[in-house]
Amino acid sequence: MASHPIGPTSTPIVHHFKPVNLSIFLKSNSAFLTKHHEEHHKILRNPYKFYCSSFLSLSRDGQLQRALKLVTRIETNNSEIGPEYYAELLQGCTSQRALSLGQQIHGLIIKKGVLYPGNEYITTKLVIFYAKCDALESANSLFCRVGIRNVFSWAAMIGMNSRLDLNVEALLGYCDMLENGILPDNFVVPNALKACGAVQLVGFGRGVHGYVLKTGLGGCVFIASSLVDMYGKCGVLGDSQKVFDNMSEKNVVAWNSMIVSYFQNGRNEEAIRIFYDMRVVGVEPTWVTMSSFLSASANLGALEEGKQGHCIAVLTGIELDNILGSSMINFYSKVGLIQEAELVFARMVEKDVVTWNLLISCYVQHGLVKNALKLCQLMRMENIRFDCVTMASLISASADTGYIELGRKAHGYCIRNYLGVDVVVTTSIVNMYASCGKIEYARRVFDYAFERDLVLWNAIMAAYAELGLNGEALRLFNKMQLDGLHPNVISWNSLILGFLRNGQIKEAKDMFSRMQTFGIEPNIVTWTTLITGLAQNLCSSEAILLFHRMLDAGIQPNNMSIIGVLSACTDTTSLQVGEAIHGYLNRQNVFMSTEIITSLVDMYAKCGRIDKAKKVFDMTSNKELALYNAMISGYACHGRGNEALDLYKHIQKEGLEPNEVTFTSILLACTHAGLVNEGLEVFVDILANHKSKPSNEHYGCLITLLSRCGNLDGAIRLILTMPFDPDAQMLGSLLFACREHQQIELGEHILKHLFKLEPDNSGNYVALSNAYAAAGRWNDSIELRSLMKKRGLEKSPGCSWVQIGRESHVFVAGDISHPQTEEIFGVITLLEKEMRLLQYNHIDINSEIYCS
Repeated sequence: MASHPIGPTSTPIVHHFKPVNLSIFLKSNSAFLTKHHEEHHKILRNPYKFYCSSFLSLSRDGQLQRALKLVTRIETNNSEIGPEYYAELLQGCTSQRALSLGQQIHGLIIKKGVLYPGNEYITTKLVIFYAKCDALESANSLFCRVGIRNVFSWAAMIGMNSRLDLNVEALLGYCDMLENGILPDNFVVPNALKACGAVQLVGFGRGVHGYVLKTGLGGCVFIASSLVDMYGKCGVLGDSQKVFDNMSEKNVVAWNSMIVSYFQNGRNEEAIRIFYDMRVVGVEPTWVTMSSFLSASANLGALEEGKQGHCIAVLTGIELDNILGSSMINFYSKVGLIQEAELVFARMVEKDVVTWNLLISCYVQHGLVKNALKLCQLMRMENIRFDCVTMASLISASADTGYIELGRKAHGYCIRNYLGVDVVVTTSIVNMYASCGKIEYARRVFDYAFERDLVLWNAIMAAYAELGLNGEALRLFNKMQLDGLHPNVISWNSLILGFLRNGQIKEAKDMFSRMQTFGIEPNIVTWTTLITGLAQNLCSSEAILLFHRMLDAGIQPNNMSIIGVLSACTDTTSLQVGEAIHGYLNRQNVFMSTEIITSLVDMYAKCGRIDKAKKVFDMTSNKELALYNAMISGYACHGRGNEALDLYKHIQKEGLEPNEVTFTSILLACTHAGLVNEGLEVFVDILANHKSKPSNEHYGCLITLLSRCGNLDGAIRLILTMPFDPDAQMLGSLLFACREHQQIELGEHILKHLFKLEPDNSGNYVALSNAYAAAGRWNDSIELRSLMKKRGLEKSPGCSWVQIGRESHVFVAGDISHPQTEEIFGVITLLEKEMRLLQYNHIDINSEIYCS
């Protein structure tokens, strides 16, 4: 057996203590020793009383485990423990929500036999304990076995049901309590009012309010605050404000209830006003106050107010927790201050999944998809799982950008993590595939959906409607009703859109009438869809009449409906209606977006008032490229090429990059004004200095310009050097020029190509026929007209109209059905005579009118 070697013995350490005089020590500590001696004798004389005192001290200090051990020690010494000790322990467990320890104590009570379980005091404490810990089954089981139910047990049960969102059960408990002759107190009433607000039973809430007034509980600030909150959640803001105004004392909870009531009902201006009133009276805000105020500011886009709210939160020292931080991120996101949202996010110590989702959604809404993906990577590094909201945002991003690969990956993640069962995620996936042009994928996702709500049905119907597949949209509409879902206004809007996309105007108008017979009132989207669709389908007069009907129905137009009706005014050259709409916008102080201003400029220019178009253009401070394009196009329509060129140069000086519309408009301006050299310079500028290459339309403008100026050789050379084959419009321009410059042989050659491109276009036959007639080749002209008749082709008659007041007068070539035809021709005859007297070239106006 091995042994360790024994080393030399070390010298022991000797502690030298200063000698103590025992008599002096006893004398100086006599008081302490006497007290300790007395306490020791007290324990010896009455140990039960000492332990009881220690138990109460431990229990009230929250040291429940030590208190329970002390009770066990007392019982071990065969000392009787009264129910008040267990009641004290249960009270402590209730305060700390210590469910497990409370269950142990309940077990000890049961072991005591029939005395304690039958004790009303103990049983009530047990009911309150389980109810406060939200142990629903245990609380209900005990409550049913209670012999006598007092106000405390009723209050605990009603409060538990209210917290667990079992609002109907809470209200039934309130009724049972009254039937049993127990009057609800200031703890029961707030919970009952909270339940009324949750299920929006305002009638029941008014009954509780009546009870409050009858019993004189209205002076309690907590009950009054609960009344304010209940009426607010039920949308009865007038009563909510009355209760608030009649409160003699208003604490921060009351102010918060009033602010939240207005905010939750979309009355954001009033919510901000109440917040300012609260500040005036000197009530310090809480995180609830600031969260609601910031959310209201976000909804209004109130930048300054929201920033002030952020400052107040910082100055008052309110902690930047998840809720307040999320409200700030939401505010900055909605007002477009991305960097500020990022700063708030970075300064938050704790971030839950809601906070991450808000910033991801912020990036997606502002088109910053790469930032959103990077944040998702950081989110995974922090071990925070994506939820349905995260995936819905990413899928929405892929839909907005057309990035289908991202959408597919997100779809795969949803399947692997069982997020596809969520109907919101499923709807996002359907929208994504539809937006990316994969309608068959969208339909497959819809068909395999675990749950289909009305939103999902509307999404798939809208997808088919956008593509003009109204037949399938209508089948889904009918099938949805067979599945027990009633269509809402969004469902009807999808069908109307589908018919309009397919050019089925009558069916769209019939659907508009039918929805009203089914009790569905058209909303602003319905009116806008129909107005815009009618304008796009050349039913502009009907679109204008429908806009008037919308105003008569009390519906305030939005930007899209205004743009739609202005487009209709442009198509029908309804200057008076367009001016009336402009006046309406000014009177109603409607925000003039760039789109509306651009539509006004376009309308005035095409209705012949280039001066008014210029005035609207000049009054706009922040001009975007679309507005410049509209003004250049207006100058082009009026043959004012030089003004258009000046504006084109101004765009480049401002640092704006012209687009294809700009180039088309400026080339048309040069064409209409006959500015050949300038047009060629613009074309060369497009080739040399800009990223976009000339399109087919740009070549067509230049060919038309050269042709009209008689440079047919240059036009033909340009056609031969183009990177693509000429279209019918280019050849038609050449054919018209051949007629004007009597190039008959070239015209015949061009017509052969046009017959191949547009065999049924009567205008090509007429153009060459007129060229033959101009050259005196009447036989060829007649032969060509005969060929037109053999092929069943007729020239579309010319049409013009004039508006007098609200009435439009339409004139078609060859038509004499107008009721004032004789007066009109009488005026024309007088004008012809006057022109002859003024020595103008004779124009046979009547022959022009009857020309076919």
